[in-house]
Amino acid sequence: MAARVGVIGAGALGQHHVRILRDLAGRDFAGLYDADTARAAAMAEQFGVQAHADMASLLAACDAVSIVVPTTAHHAVARAALDAGCHVFVEKPFTVTLEEADDLIARAQAAGQLIQVGHVERVNRAVRAALPYVDGPRFIESDRLAPFNPRGSDVAVVLDLMIHDIDLVCTLVGDRVSDVRATGIPVLTPQLDIANARIEFANGAVANVTASRVSRERIRKLRLFQRSGYLSLDLAAGTGEFFRLRRDLDPALLAAQPRALEEFVERIALEAPEAEPLRLELAQFCDAIAGRAPVAVTGEDGREALAVALRIMHAIEATLPAMGGQARGTVPDALGA
Repeated sequence: MAARVGVIGAGALGQHHVRILRDLAGRDFAGLYDADTARAAAMAEQFGVQAHADMASLLAACDAVSIVVPTTAHHAVARAALDAGCHVFVEKPFTVTLEEADDLIARAQAAGQLIQVGHVERVNRAVRAALPYVDGPRFIESDRLAPFNPRGSDVAVVLDLMIHDIDLVCTLVGDRVSDVRATGIPVLTPQLDIANARIEFANGAVANVTASRVSRERIRKLRLFQRSGYLSLDLAAGTGEFFRLRRDLDPALLAAQPRALEEFVERIALEAPEAEPLRLELAQFCDAIAGRAPVAVTGEDGREALAVALRIMHAIEATLPAMGGQARGTVPDALGA
């Protein structure tokens, strides 16, 4: 029997989860629940699906749920879903605290349930195209800038936006984080709205990551420098380029006289099939719960990104003692990284 799937949360992002999972699950789509009953009813009518009167009703009708609620509610909702016997997809960040993450992972393991965390940039078209060329990056530079949006502002920009890039750089480097240095400030909210972090890895690689939600323009760019060349990715456009030394280059020519870049560098346009990233990751979730594939982004993966994010926020708090902890929002004292 196919898995029955539902969605908890009918906000701006939740509507896309409903749209996609309705298509992927077909008649096995069990419906949606949102605490705002009027919003839930409107979405149910829009997509021709059932709106459940309460969360317990939806969970009883599901084998798996996608959780698209405010970050501060991730743990409580995911815990209820796991306790009801459901596999869960949880949007990023996984939880607010490591204790919450550990609790969900332990519950899922004890019950034999799956957890997937929504780090959608892993299936960004530019990232998918770049992966065959990634070979031990030594320096990564990431910029994620956006105009202010109240959605997500219940947590600091590190958990709202930067965590996308934290997960990406940790995945691409493939080694443990050894040190973190960071700075940031609140601008429009009591939380951090701009942050920059230098993430150092045990293998010597370094990532410089910047995130802002008070920018005039949207920028989502990732640059990777490695011995084999340089990758430049535009995550917003889903495009990228790989620059490497020409294989027919005579190194002696470089020492003879100044030369145009094109004479010794080969440019490779990065290509991957066009696809909606959210559809790709939700399809991965459906494949995992059907036993057709492993979980793409596990609860442990989500916990690792969260642990680094909390280290960054702790480092920033140390530079802003006058804030009295406001920089962290609801982040606890025990980082447990």
